[in-house]
Parts: sequence; structure tokens; C-alpha cells
Amino acid sequence: MTLPPGSTIGIIGGGQLGRMLALAAAPLGYRVHVLAPDETPCAAAVAAHFTRARFDDAGALARFASEVDVVTYEFENLPVAPLDALGDKLRPGTRSLAIAQDRAAEKRFIEGSGARVAPWRHVNSLADLRDAVDALGLPMVLKSQRFGYDGKGQAWVHAPSDAEAAWDSIGRQPAVTEAAVDFIGEFSVEHGILRRSEVPATLSGVDEAVAIASRLAELLGHVGVLAVEFFATPDGPLVNEIAPRVHNSGHWTIEGAETSQFEQHIRAICGLPLGATTLTGNSVTMDNLIGEDIAAWHRLIGEPGAHLHFYDKGEARPGRKMGHVTRVRPRA
Repeated sequence: MTLPPGSTIGIIGGGQLGRMLALAAAPLGYRVHVLAPDETPCAAAVAAHFTRARFDDAGALARFASEVDVVTYEFENLPVAPLDALGDKLRPGTRSLAIAQDRAAEKRFIEGSGARVAPWRHVNSLADLRDAVDALGLPMVLKSQRFGYDGKGQAWVHAPSDAEAAWDSIGRQPAVTEAAVDFIGEFSVEHGILRRSEVPATLSGVDEAVAIASRLAELLGHVGVLAVEFFATPDGPLVNEIAPRVHNSGHWTIEGAETSQFEQHIRAICGLPLGATTLTGNSVTMDNLIGEDIAAWHRLIGEPGAHLHFYDKGEARPGRKMGHVTRVRPRA
């Protein structure tokens, strides 16, 4: 079904991804209605309508669904069961969401698709973690099974004596632990938070990674953008995790591609033809502005060729993504 201009898109979540989805929807003629529990979410500032409600409020979600033509979400840490109130208006569906927010289910799904993940174990106790040290070797990383992002809910185990402190640091909750991966190259990471994206990629294995990502999307029955994070290894691409939504690593597409990831997502959920993804220049660099980095906005906004995005998120706390800047290198 194709939604005509003038239709209303519901977005669950009020962060910067929702904000950029709303901005991408407007030129196509769509209105946006944001639902979030926050008092002044930054996405609501650029939306036609805003409902303040908890994500687990089934009644509010049902009323929300009655006022929009299609619903999507901008992050995956949502309770799945209440979303049944949205019926068949939700795109992508809850299967993508349920798998992506449970690291053990996610790894089993990826392995079931025929793709590779790092050697891993499911951990429910300190004894399980110590057994995993023996099975996987060191170093290894311990990750909470649910609700972790940007390096949160994670701890490294470099020696057997680190196990108990790592278990305590994630709150002694169900987790997965993964063997360290031998990267060909490590980039785009600072303390578990994306710092920079550079396009085009110079690593090998891109075609294989695209094929794997396409297979995962097909198996999920996914409608919309699906981000698949890979490690580049000597043996080819290895899947780290999936995110059933637009992703920070793709912000460069707003100026750097003919169709941004945000417009592409809107096109997909509204039943429109997908747009071209050709680069607009020879290369693109996107830098996140994290915490106090945003204080440089006045310099960046005057820099020739720099495209500044200010998220309007209030206080610039350490580790908080406050904006980004993209630079496109023109073709010679």
C-alpha cells in the first residue's frame, strides 16, 4: 500500500533519529506525529503533533495508532508486547525489534542465517562467566543481554581475576560474552560511541557484507532501514549486531548520498519506490559532536563545505550525542 502525501507518519521515540526522520518526511508531503515519554523531546520540535506517553501504555498506543497512517520507531529498547496495540500499521514489525534487543536471540538468528559471529556463550551467573573464560579464552567482552548501546552494559575481561568485577559492573544480569575479534582495522569507535564515519570504505569484503545484510533483512521480513554492524576480519565479514532502524553511522547520507537513510526509511514504510544511493561527491566524512564538542558550533557553521546538524537536546553531558558535522569532498 502506498501512502499519499498528506498522510501522517507516527514515530515512537523522540530522539535525534526521530527528528531526522521527521525532517526527511516533510519534503515528501508527510506529517509526523511523535510519541515519547519526555516533556520536550527534540523530535517533537519538528513534528506536526506530539503525544506524551509511556512506551508501555497500550491505551495511549492504540489512540496514537488511530491518529496516524503508519507507525515506525527510532530506537529498539522498547517493550514489545504493548506494540500489539498498533496492529498492522507498525513498520518494521515486532520480530525485528524482539530479536535485535536480545543479544542471545540475535546471535542465534544471525548464526541460523549462515553468517558468522564472534565465538560466544550465554551467561546467567558468575559460574557461567568463569566457564566461558575457559571455553573462549581471554580477552573477552561481557555484554548485558538486553538494553545495551554505545558501550553501555559492557565490560572487558582481560584476566580470570576480572570476572567478578565485570559481572558486578553489568548488574549481575543475564548476558552474553564474546571472544575478542582480530580486526583488520578498527575505526569509527571512541569509548564504544561512534566518533567518525568515512565513505567509501577501504576494507575488503563489502560485497559479502551487503549479501549477508540483505539475507538477514529478508529472513526478518523487515520493512525499512536495517543497520548491520560488521567486524572486518582476515576471514571475511563477521556480524557484530543488528539495529532495526536508521543508524548514527549513516548520518553522512543526508548530504553525502542522493537519498539519505532517513528518506529511504520513509519511502520504504510508506510504500514508495526506493531512491538512488549514489554518492554526491568523491568521499564523505561525518564526525559526531559528543558532549562539549558542540561548543564549537559557531566555528563549524562558518566553515566552508561543513554541514552542521544541531540536535537541540539541551545539556551537553559527557558521552551524549549533541550533533554532527558532515563534509563532502566534491568530485574532481
